[in-house]
Amino acid sequence: MDIEKKDEQPLRSSPLTHTDEPRQRKRRRCIICCASVTGVILTILLVLLILGLTVFKAKKPVMTVNSVALQDLNVSFHTFPVRVSLNLSLDLGISIENPNKVGVKYKPSSASLLYRGNEVGQVPIPAGEIGSDDTRELNLTVTVFADRLLSDSDMYRDLLSGNLPFTTYTRIKAKVRVLFIHIHVTSISTCDVNIDIVGRRIANQTCNYQNSL
Repeated sequence: MDIEKKDEQPLRSSPLTHTDEPRQRKRRRCIICCASVTGVILTILLVLLILGLTVFKAKKPVMTVNSVALQDLNVSFHTFPVRVSLNLSLDLGISIENPNKVGVKYKPSSASLLYRGNEVGQVPIPAGEIGSDDTRELNLTVTVFADRLLSDSDMYRDLLSGNLPFTTYTRIKAKVRVLFIHIHVTSISTCDVNIDIVGRRIANQTCNYQNSL
């Protein structure tokens, strides 16, 4: 008996149904939408990064001691009993320049007067804010604590020589906000001054500055 052989036909994938086509289109739209949103976010982050490294890059505030002036000086020697009376105060003219494109806030600080490394006077500096590309002028008066100064034996030798060496020390801590980041900055100034007692004047003045982020 002869058996008829039928030609084998290759399997074919079934065509897409009308229900599958909308699903694939929806899936493609979701992928395109997610890719677009991701691209926009990455672009914004890149722009913010470039601005943070260029235009809004944090810069150190510049503190300058413009002047150190003798406001008051009164020295008197008493023989019986042997003692010395001293009244001394200095005027400090300080400017703080903010080179940033954003405002800078600084914390309560102080300016000190040192005699041979020991603090003999201090004046507080209240907290404040400096606008972008602005400069704040500070006029401070530091009065010597006479009891601290007169307790130093070197002071009598300096008085007899007619010259009193002092150092003004000013430290200001500031905070700069760049985009969403807060950066802390410290500015320090030290000025070595010599007071001519006979001439009642500042004989010389040398200042040094230090800034750190």
